[in-house]
Amino acid sequence: MAHAASAPQGAGTDVSGQGEPKPRMARQLGWYASFSLAFGFVSIATGIFTTYGSVLATSGPRGIWAWPIAVIGQLSVALVFGALAARIPISGYSYQWVSRIVGPVWGWIMGWISFAFLGVVLVAVDYTIASTILPELFQYVGTTQNAWVITAVVVLLQAVLVAASTRTTHRVNSVAVTVQLVGMIALTVLLFAVGAFTGKLDFANLFETGTIPESGYFALGGGTSVGPFALAFLLGAFTIVGFESAANMAEETKNPARVIPKAMVQAVLSLGVLGFLFLVAITAAAGQVSGVGESDTPVATIITAVLGSVVGKILLVLVVVSIFSCGLVITLSGTRLVYAMSRDERFPGWQLLKRLNRRAATPLNATVFMMLVAQIILAVFSRSTDALFHLFSAGTLLPALIYAGTVAMYAIKRRSLPASQGFSLGRWEVPVLVVAGIWLVYELLIFRDASFLAPWTYVLVLFAIGGVYFAGLLFRRGRDGLTMPDMADIDRALDAGDATSAGPAMERSAR
Repeated sequence: MAHAASAPQGAGTDVSGQGEPKPRMARQLGWYASFSLAFGFVSIATGIFTTYGSVLATSGPRGIWAWPIAVIGQLSVALVFGALAARIPISGYSYQWVSRIVGPVWGWIMGWISFAFLGVVLVAVDYTIASTILPELFQYVGTTQNAWVITAVVVLLQAVLVAASTRTTHRVNSVAVTVQLVGMIALTVLLFAVGAFTGKLDFANLFETGTIPESGYFALGGGTSVGPFALAFLLGAFTIVGFESAANMAEETKNPARVIPKAMVQAVLSLGVLGFLFLVAITAAAGQVSGVGESDTPVATIITAVLGSVVGKILLVLVVVSIFSCGLVITLSGTRLVYAMSRDERFPGWQLLKRLNRRAATPLNATVFMMLVAQIILAVFSRSTDALFHLFSAGTLLPALIYAGTVAMYAIKRRSLPASQGFSLGRWEVPVLVVAGIWLVYELLIFRDASFLAPWTYVLVLFAIGGVYFAGLLFRRGRDGLTMPDMADIDRALDAGDATSAGPAMERSAR
């Protein structure tokens, strides 16, 4: 099977031999851009800053020990995704993989879940800027009203940047990821060094439960409840997601079958190690800082107490940069998914959403659509005082469903998959699948807790909307009308820039 490494690198149009040149997304992303996509989406600064307070409240300081377990689980998922990306390097990741390997019906379901996830997680990360960080940074009283307005503006800015230029978007993201890497490493080193010098590190605090009772701490819980330690897994589960965004840019990446798996795995590993060191540093320091449990921004409170107010402010600026970068990658990934499904004529309004802008060679209509979806989700959640908890819970539940479905598909169909062109699990395939399966089942069982009723409601509402549309799609076309293009034809079309053989929608995507 041909892969897409030989596609033209700088072209913004393709010529099919019929009529005028058609817009085409150029292959311009190398390894660091691909790594930055995975790293920027995951964004440990965003995830830890957003959820650390919840971990202290539900699991106590000891809850940070759930992080390395979650890293191992998510790394096993990233390895499976890497093996799939090396076999099917095309925009749409799980939607494309499941459609071509299991069938178009299951593929559409996976694509719709992915769309629901990207919509809600975009609002979740951007809402953090408005609801917690800016009020702390500029010392004003945050309300649901001003948080709504600020988040709406941030979402709009990200959409404008993504629609205007893919190259500029990646440059902004690469710079932001570099700033985040350097900043998080510097903060971690400073916390350990200054904390040790001033005696503000209490490593015994790493094993304390805080206000959480010791009795039943590791209990599995009941039918509608989970134990305190189980809830701590949400820190890693919410933070270490989105690494697959690199795979969603496969058609714009040079040598994607080799570059993308490497970028995803390296992003999860580096984030996992750096994130845990940072968690150890702030948790050890938290034992010597008063008022952490009552703070809306406990990470900033700890940093300020140990390193001073100036460094605390710098941390907040770093988090704003990281969150904006994270939202930028989510917007980019969401538009590519909507474009991919529309190109296959399987998304509501596909006639408009499959079009590429001639000047920028970006899916402009799909970008505007993702922005509007995010604004609607924001309007639904923003009046709630618990909006941030509900948003990040939904942003953890949905990727768990995506990962579980994709890993299950790989396990069942692994012997009939296309040949890999750049990455293979080899003899580690079965152990990796076992670890990934156990981890994902355990993670999904956490969401039986009654506190997750709102996220489940969001998921069910989105499923109902998608179900109505898909039922109409099946009624109009029938199951046979949803057959995906042959994978070899897709690859050949991407290699040659021939839009006419890549499926019925690809040919007409510029109209």
